[in-house]
Amino acid sequence: MENNQRQCQLCNAETSLTFHHLIPKTCHRNKWFRKHFSVEQMRTSGIIVCRKCHSFIHKQVSEKELGREFYTLERLLAHPTIANYISWAKKQHR
Repeated sequence: MENNQRQCQLCNAETSLTFHHLIPKTCHRNKWFRKHFSVEQMRTSGIIVCRKCHSFIHKQVSEKELGREFYTLERLLAHPTIANYISWAKKQHR
């Protein structure tokens, strides 16, 4: 995925950005994930986020749960704790 983003896709911060795999790399060899997603999907499905948002996501949800339940931006934003954090973080950048 090409990184042309200049803002975090979650909190809109203009800072250094990282690629968050919506299906974590640690799950790519797992049989369940290979059955439900293509290798290409697993490698390229992701969002561009700041380090703070990226760390927060991984502190809230396990790798397997991220891949099984929160494999789209919409699903990730539906997680109540993450949604609350993003709402708070956006206010910090005004």
